Amino acid sequence: MATNKTKPTKVSAAKFIAAIPDKTMRSDAKALVALMRSATGEQPTMWGPSIVGFGSYHYKYDSGREGDMPVVSFSPRKAATVVYLAGLRSSGALLAKLGKHSTGGGCLYIKKLADVDTAVLEKLVAKSIAARAKA
Repeated sequence: MATNKTKPTKVSAAKFIAAIPDKTMRSDAKALVALMRSATGEQPTMWGPSIVGFGSYHYKYDSGREGDMPVVSFSPRKAATVVYLAGLRSSGALLAKLGKHSTGGGCLYIKKLADVDTAVLEKLVAKSIAARAKA
């Protein structure tokens, strides 16, 4: 059975964020760290080379595959910042109020944090944390 390639590392999340070349994306990453740290009470941890995660949970699929993943996380990518959240499919009302974004699976894509309502984003993060706690 394949093992999960996304695992916590010893790389400093602060150094990773400081090295983001785009000033706006770097500033957005710092704001997301503050938001997610406040929501989870956890410090940021690098998961793999480019995901900044907070907390962790264990999952196990019916197939037998299992592993650990961050409770909430994000990854600053070239095209957009990807925010990984649980429960997006059932968050239509909040997503309608969020602002400029796109989604796919459990991913929320935000080009600039200034394009979204951060209070709504905080609610989405809190909802995701609650969903992981129930799982």
